[in-house]
Amino acid sequence: MYYSNGNYEAFATPRKPKGVDQKSAYIVGSGLAGLAAAVFLIRDGHMKGEQVHILEELPLAGGSLDGIDRPGVGFITRGGREMENHFECLWDLYRSIPSLEVPGASYLDEYYWLDKDDPNSSNCRLIHNRGNRVEDDGEYTLGKHSEELIKLVMTPEEKLGTQTIEEYFSDAFFDSNFWTYWATMFAFEKWHSVAEMRRYTMRFIHHIDGLPDFTALKFNKYNQYDSMVKPLIKYLEDQEVDVQFDTTVMNVIVDFDGGKKVAKELQLLVSGEEKTVPLTENDLVFVTNGSITESSTYGSQTEPAPVTNELGGSWNLWENLAAQSDEFGHPGVFYKNLPKKSWFVSATATIKNTEVDPYIERLTKRDLHDGKVNTGGIITITDSNWLMSFAVHRQPHFKEQKPNETTVWIYGLYSDEPGNYIKKPIVECTGQEIAEELLYHLGVPDSKIPVLSKEDSINTVPVYMPFITSYFMPRVKGDRPDVVPEGSVNLAFIGNFAESPSRDTVFTTEYSVRTAMEAVYMLLDVERGVPEVFNSIYDIRELLRAMYYMNDKKTILEADLPIPKLIKKVGLKKIKGTWLEELLADAKLI
Repeated sequence: MYYSNGNYEAFATPRKPKGVDQKSAYIVGSGLAGLAAAVFLIRDGHMKGEQVHILEELPLAGGSLDGIDRPGVGFITRGGREMENHFECLWDLYRSIPSLEVPGASYLDEYYWLDKDDPNSSNCRLIHNRGNRVEDDGEYTLGKHSEELIKLVMTPEEKLGTQTIEEYFSDAFFDSNFWTYWATMFAFEKWHSVAEMRRYTMRFIHHIDGLPDFTALKFNKYNQYDSMVKPLIKYLEDQEVDVQFDTTVMNVIVDFDGGKKVAKELQLLVSGEEKTVPLTENDLVFVTNGSITESSTYGSQTEPAPVTNELGGSWNLWENLAAQSDEFGHPGVFYKNLPKKSWFVSATATIKNTEVDPYIERLTKRDLHDGKVNTGGIITITDSNWLMSFAVHRQPHFKEQKPNETTVWIYGLYSDEPGNYIKKPIVECTGQEIAEELLYHLGVPDSKIPVLSKEDSINTVPVYMPFITSYFMPRVKGDRPDVVPEGSVNLAFIGNFAESPSRDTVFTTEYSVRTAMEAVYMLLDVERGVPEVFNSIYDIRELLRAMYYMNDKKTILEADLPIPKLIKKVGLKKIKGTWLEELLADAKLI
């Protein structure tokens, strides 16, 4: 496996790998990584669909890409997916998947045309004081603390070790709008890995100007299950892929003789019955190890979501694999010792009473029901004790919604603080109580909150996810297993708890698809390069742009940089009439 860029290999079709007709594949988990692995096996590996087996413990595919009308409860999405232009592997996947909405088009075409007609943006990112926009919303307010970010990028990842974000940055850094934007958009918390934050900083530096107003982002037309999972399932069904639900993989027995790692047996629990599947070197196994939505519990309008720490199938499988070899990672690093303050709960509110609409529309300055972008991403309530954020995507978010209904996704980044209106932590709240807290922060008069939060006006469903921020827990090299461990003949790890050889970032759809592509290309020796991560961090133009926007659109002379003004002026005179002057002018730094 190797990396490539440009159109030459992006448009190429690899030839059939040697011996693929004698091979089969077992994919553990039908989340995005598992579904993508199946597509790449067929499209680029030329494996017959009937030789591909997907083993899923739940009765439904999609993993964390969910969206469902839960019978008797209501509409639910546990989270949302933010995407951008340079998700190279994701778009490589979806260029081959037929659209279910637009005849004769790929899903990439559908997505691209939607964004052309209705590009994403936000008219309001931060609010406080019960529904009023924060005065300096749109500015990073970093001042001299921007140099801390520069220092982070310049520090090799290996030197950061298990250092946390809080241990790395000064206290004043966390008072900036930049941190509020960053933490709430990506779900970073102070006790998370600063190494992961460094990766994000480097990965998305080309979007430095699109962070406050979300012009950097793109979203689906509907919820992520209807928009992203259903087209993949249809494609795989047409290829006669074998998908087995209610099938938990308890363990993969690996043989380590002769310096090789060979998966020899699958131990399954199928509809409660134990079964084994013997494997040869021609049987490829792709394991989705760990899951951020494993063991989710659901509440209702009148009941909180039950608190749980149960590991579930994907975590237990990873533990059983890790017990066989240190090279298979250390799952406990990610799911143990999660602080009580961590984000655990999200909720989906379905607004049925249009009396609520004006409180949202005065922030978005948009019609909730015109089928176009609304909030454009999350709106964060900066004085919320829960650090509550909410998002209203294009409506209807579910095709089954009734006219003028609006679904709102809500989450609170802090789980152990009492609310401002509801005086208890979000993890203890019913759906109605979460709706009351949101209405309070939207500026709904106190007298109306108990009425408008009732089920006939707003039906709210909370979800408890014990491992939702596990991706970002401090870790070092080796805690995540390599996509294909050294010496492995037929075993690979896929998903966001596998370590890609690239410098990509976890907690993204791109990472799921990238690890799947890398795994398939390595085990089958596919003669096509995996698209490399977009190299904006190595582009001097992007670095100069980042300096301009990070300092709230100030020139070199105006910005609070750690350079004496005299030296700045002398330096600018020295470069006058040179290409460097041209670059600085293009970046608006002079």
